[in-house]
Amino acid sequence: MTRDPRLKAVAIRSPRGARTTEIDWADGHKSLYPHTVLRGYCPCAGCQGHTGEIAFHEPAGDAQLELDDIEPVGGYALGLKWFDGHASGIYSFRYLRELCQCAACASPDRGNRPRA
Repeated sequence: MTRDPRLKAVAIRSPRGARTTEIDWADGHKSLYPHTVLRGYCPCAGCQGHTGEIAFHEPAGDAQLELDDIEPVGGYALGLKWFDGHASGIYSFRYLRELCQCAACASPDRGNRPRA
């Protein structure tokens, strides 16, 4: 089975105290994620509920915008742990590519909201 290079992270950078996380993908694309986007679109059921609809939730404070840890989940996702202790969101690589805010990823047919 050939793995889609668009869905394989090859480097992840999120320095302590930063408000952004960068991901380099195997297809050569580089994504920059403001933490307001990552936290606001946290895919966990506690943040999004159980409807299947993804909505942006404005982060409440600075502790919600600083990452404490990033851990790989299998070969398909990242687990993000925030300084306020929230750590239940599993961000699949497919979901992260949909969250990319760059001009190359923005297109009219993409829609306004990511899919979990």
